[in-house]
Amino acid sequence: MERRPTIIDVARVAGISKSTVSLVLQNSPLVKDETRRLVREAMDKVGYVYNRAAANLRSSNVGLIGLVINDLRNPFFTEFATSLQMALSARGYATVVANTDEDPAVQAQVVGAMIEHGVSALVLSPAYGDEGGTFDAIARGGIPTMQVLRKVDPRVEQFPFAAPDYRLGSLLAARHLMMSNPARIAFVGGLADRAVTRERMAGYFEALAEVGMEPFVLSGRASRAFGREAAGQLVRTHPEIDAAICFNDLVALGMLSGFAERDRKVGRDFQIVGFDDIEECGQVFPALSTVHCGVAEFGRSIAATVLAWLEEGQRPQPETLTGVELVVRNTSGERRNA
Repeated sequence: MERRPTIIDVARVAGISKSTVSLVLQNSPLVKDETRRLVREAMDKVGYVYNRAAANLRSSNVGLIGLVINDLRNPFFTEFATSLQMALSARGYATVVANTDEDPAVQAQVVGAMIEHGVSALVLSPAYGDEGGTFDAIARGGIPTMQVLRKVDPRVEQFPFAAPDYRLGSLLAARHLMMSNPARIAFVGGLADRAVTRERMAGYFEALAEVGMEPFVLSGRASRAFGREAAGQLVRTHPEIDAAICFNDLVALGMLSGFAERDRKVGRDFQIVGFDDIEECGQVFPALSTVHCGVAEFGRSIAATVLAWLEEGQRPQPETLTGVELVVRNTSGERRNA
């Protein structure tokens, strides 16, 4: 028996995603007229006949976007998820959000469930670990998927990647700290075996190499608890270190507490720059200098990118890095004498 044409066949001939074909078949107002014409021509070419009765049973899932985040407890990721969800909502899409808590098994489970429930697209800030299973399942489903904030699967032609320019961020931070003539600058936090840690350290290594300063890396979890512990460790075992770039703001905020416990004044006795610019950075005392990643704007841009992919067939670039800037506050704003 000859195989009946499917929307996957239509999508292939039209050169767009099957999710976009579904939107056309549902008469979505979000699709451009030109895209509708391409789909209708492809339907005629492959002999596809739309079964509206069957499709109505699935219509509640059309326009549903899956958002999977590795750590929603971190305000950086929460702000990204919120801004993306609101931007999608403004365009008539619903978002289902899942937190994996850095567990690849949980990630595989929630992604599988989203695929079964017919999401039109997926946005993943992926967990590290057994990522092959998750992304292979997505590939089999033919679902448009973006990796954001961290790149885990190398197949960026299939799973495009976007993130702030982490290397530039640590480069700006290190050069800024150099201006206060530190004896030595540390990089604190981040697990050494993760690509995102290497990316956030890259500019730090580059800046130190420019002036011949020896780097010092204190690896650990990206948490307040580790930052507080790291401050004590530096005071006890490396008193010559008088400045630090932190993997993220949570580590930096923890260091503020750790130095306060030891009566060391951050901004005068020790200079700190965080990374991400979460809201709390400007509210703590002393206010935290940090690398601003514009994560809210980033979330909105990812929403626009995903919708252009779905509605217009515009596949994103394989890799996209967005701009960052240094925000100087009190933890590195006081200048010491040379």
